This record gives sequence, structure tokens and C-alpha cells, in this order.
Amino acid sequence: LAASIRASTEIETFDLAGKNASTIKQAVLDAFKDPFPLQETVRLTFVTGAGKLGRQKYDEGAARAITGNLREMGYEEDHGGGAGTFKLQHDTGKNLKTVVVYPTIVGEVGTAGIEGDTNAMSLNDNTVPLLPEGSPEHKIALTSMNVFDRMITSMCPSWSQKKGCAAAIDEIKELCKKLDEKLLSGQPLSDSEQSFYDDVSMSSLEEKETLIREMMHKQVDNGQITADERRQLLSQVSDRLENLEKDKAEAGKLQKPKRVENLSAAIGKAAERQEKMENTAVRAPHPLKKQAEINKLRTELTPLLEMEAAAKGRLLSLKESQAMGRKEEIEEEIEELEEESRGWFESDEAFEARLRSSKASFKPPAKKKAASKSAGGGGNSANSSKTSWSTPGSRKTTSSSNSKKNSTKGNAGSVFAAMMMDSDSD
Repeated sequence: LAASIRASTEIETFDLAGKNASTIKQAVLDAFKDPFPLQETVRLTFVTGAGKLGRQKYDEGAARAITGNLREMGYEEDHGGGAGTFKLQHDTGKNLKTVVVYPTIVGEVGTAGIEGDTNAMSLNDNTVPLLPEGSPEHKIALTSMNVFDRMITSMCPSWSQKKGCAAAIDEIKELCKKLDEKLLSGQPLSDSEQSFYDDVSMSSLEEKETLIREMMHKQVDNGQITADERRQLLSQVSDRLENLEKDKAEAGKLQKPKRVENLSAAIGKAAERQEKMENTAVRAPHPLKKQAEINKLRTELTPLLEMEAAAKGRLLSLKESQAMGRKEEIEEEIEELEEESRGWFESDEAFEARLRSSKASFKPPAKKKAASKSAGGGGNSANSSKTSWSTPGSRKTTSSSNSKKNSTKGNAGSVFAAMMMDSDSD
């Protein structure tokens, strides 16, 4: 596998079905530890998971085996692409989960050679679209502004996801520019490139980018960011302040008072932003899109987990075995709904945080108290429950007192009847 990856000189896809996490991890280490001998980076796609029907073919840790190793080797998660980056994608059309890697390069042509001016997103196959159909990038590029607005609200609720969306738009814009350059140099476009060039508008992309950045600013101003996102923003502001201070000191040495003045103003604004960010409230991770459905299944799962814990290794009855089979089905359904709740441009860490928050927020329904045996036994049930102990003497006394009461009631009724009869006779 590692040799096949290293031999790639154009866009390639590697299906990791049937390979365990340790094999994948070693292959990634062997393939990406050294820069590729290419002039430009290439897009390498690794299929790491599938839907319900194909899920059993893939190791659960396949994606982590790739991304974890890449991070250790200095690769960064960046939806904008570029050498030394990777990104996670979910192709909803084909129901496949993938990791896309852009390897680091040495900038020299290897022995395999390179045909043409290849870039990270161009293809030699004229019939294959430049952007995978059904991918977030494909939808972003082709949808109208109204649809785009609704999609972002649904699929990119967090600030970091919107940041990933903005980076994807930059990547699509860069592709448009490269196609323009190709046309200006007199080179004909392939069928797939021409189709992309005709369908995607640069002005529409710029309008979408403006909207997404406005949404990001508004989200920060309204305190709709998580603690991790605030830490990320504070780190950015801190780095900017450090660079501005260095530039100001350098301008002072070169005796450039106007530049010093401008940099001082920029430092003041950055410091204000830093202070505002430090005082900005944070929110919990956004709830899962399928949270209500997941909670229903968790409610059904709770008694089955209790049954499993109570069994403690003993042989299960037929009824219990059937219940355990249903337990596995529920757990699979929950996993599918969780994956369907994953938004666009969401990192593994952010998604795991949302999953933890989802599990922590679930409260199992309170157990119903067992009904009393005397319930429904008539109006005397409450009185009978009060008399739990009695002696033979007390029973007689009670019996005699009850008979007296009954006779008294009977006498009172006879007198009342006699009085009515006397009245009528008058």
C-alpha cells in the first residue's frame, strides 16, 4: 500500500476496506514520512468508512490511523488544501467517509515524471468532475445564494465549521483562477474543466464568502462560540499582536514615523479585540442534528443495558438473548444517526466533543413506581391500609361500633321517612 501511495503522480483513490488500523498506520508512516518527488502536490483520497451495508468492511479506527499519523509528521487539517494538509469528508451521495491528503513535495520531478501542469484538483480523466458530486465543495460551488444561506445554517452551525467553509470557497476560487490562466495561455480545457468553468461563477463565490465571514463575525460578537473556538481566536489575536509589535519596533529602527503611527493604531485595535474576546461568553457545543431521534433510541436502550449488567456473565434466557440482539441493533442505529449529524468541515476533535455533550445531556426517564396491590380495590382501600394490626377485642369493638352506627343511620332514616309521610298526609 505504501509503495502504491508513493508512486502516485496524479489524483488517486485508495479503498482501505479489509485493512486494520495498525496496517493503515504503518502504511501512512512509510508513505508520507518523506516529501513526494513532485513539482506540485496531488490529491490522494482514502476511503475509510461506508454506510450500514458496507460498514463492517472498514476498521473503526481507519480515519484516526491516518489523521493521527499525519499530525505527528507535521501535516495540518486544512480544507483549503495545499501541500502538507489533509481534510475529512463525507460523500453523502455515495455514503462514503474519506480522508483527503495533499502530500508534502520536494519540488523536483521524480523518475516517474509528471504529465502536464497538474494541480491538486485537476484531473486527467475528462469525464470526472473537478469537485466530487455531492461533496460540500460541489454544493457550495453550484447552489444559489438562498440555498447556500440555508445550507450553512444547517450544515455549518459552529464558527469553526464556517471557517472551514470559507477556506473551501477560497480553494474553489483558486481553481477558477487556474482555469482562467489556462485559457489565457491558449490551452484548451478538458470536458470536466469546461463544465466546471461554465457552471461556477466567481462573483457568486465572492458573494458567498462575504456572507460566511459576516456570519462568523456576528457569531463571535453574540458569544456563540465554544471554549475551544475562543482559545483558537485568542491565539490568533496574540500572534497578530506579537507580529505587529515586531513590525513597529523595526519601523522605529528605520525611522519611519508614519508606519509606526499606523502600526500603533493596529496594535490598539488588536488589543481591544483581545480584551473583548477574553470577556466573550462561550456556549456548549451545538446539539446533534438527530438528537431527538437518538434520545428515543437511548431511552429504549437503557433497560437493555440494565438487563445486561444484571446478568453478570450468567447464561441468558431465550427472551434475554433476543433483547440483547435488539440492543446491538439500537447501538448501530444510534451510531448511524450520530454520523448523519456530523456537519461539514467538522474536525474529529470537535465532533467527539459534540458526541460527549450529547451523551451527557441525555437523562433516562424516571422509573415508574410499582402500583399498590390495594389499588382499584374500592373506596375502603385507604381506610383498610391504615389498620394493619388489631387485637380480637378491638375487632369486636370496631364491629359493634360499626353496627351501632349502622343502626343509628337506619333509625335516623326511619324517623325522616315518618316525618315526610306525616307532612304529605297533611
